Amino acid sequence: MKKILFSILGVIILLFLAWFAFIYFVPYSKGTRSGELIKFSYKGAVFKTWEGEISQGISGAQIFKFSVLDNKEQVIKDLQDNDGNYVKLTYIERYGTFSFWGDSKYFITGVEEAESPHFRDR
Repeated sequence: MKKILFSILGVIILLFLAWFAFIYFVPYSKGTRSGELIKFSYKGAVFKTWEGEISQGISGAQIFKFSVLDNKEQVIKDLQDNDGNYVKLTYIERYGTFSFWGDSKYFITGVEEAESPHFRDR
């Protein structure tokens, strides 16, 4: 009986580890998004995560929500320094997320200051 119980428990643990590895190492997509950084905060009750939003439209109708992993210290600093500015974000979209990573499936890997297309000289 104990052998069957340990076998079932082992299979459950292996399935969880395989799912975790799949979520972490296999990205769904990679890309860039540009917009005005309108929100960046460290929030959460049990797990504190870095969450942000950029506005991709004139009226703020198109909002791109993203998360940043804690080990991306330079990305966090760059986002804090560019609050309210137009930025270009490089991201990885994952198949899913875990509550200790963040609220979004989009994880930022790089930040560049960019020029707003609304204020270009014509």
